[in-house]
Amino acid sequence: MSKVHQIKIKIMSEEQNNPNQLNIELSEEIAEGIYSNLAIITHSNSEFVIDFIKMMPGVPKAKVKSRIVLTPQHAKRLLKALKDNVSKFEQAHGPIKDTEMPNVLPLNFGGPTAQA
Repeated sequence: MSKVHQIKIKIMSEEQNNPNQLNIELSEEIAEGIYSNLAIITHSNSEFVIDFIKMMPGVPKAKVKSRIVLTPQHAKRLLKALKDNVSKFEQAHGPIKDTEMPNVLPLNFGGPTAQA
């Protein structure tokens, strides 16, 4: 039987100063996370799709480990949250070294150009 963790988050509305409490369940399996070293992002007029992939050196095949589908509004909020968290991380630990991805993968599968 797996454990379920309860996470309580207080959300402050921008229009009100009334905190709302949100209870989020996090199963033990999900809490372990999934390792990903490649993300492929595509979009349509109504959604963003992020595929998280684990590539292994010397293995020509990789599997999508997780797919997240977001509305454009949530994608923009995620971008803002990632920028904020990267900034806080770099303030605490120094700059993250930005390395270039080797140009060995065809990242265009016929849809919009993917960016990782």
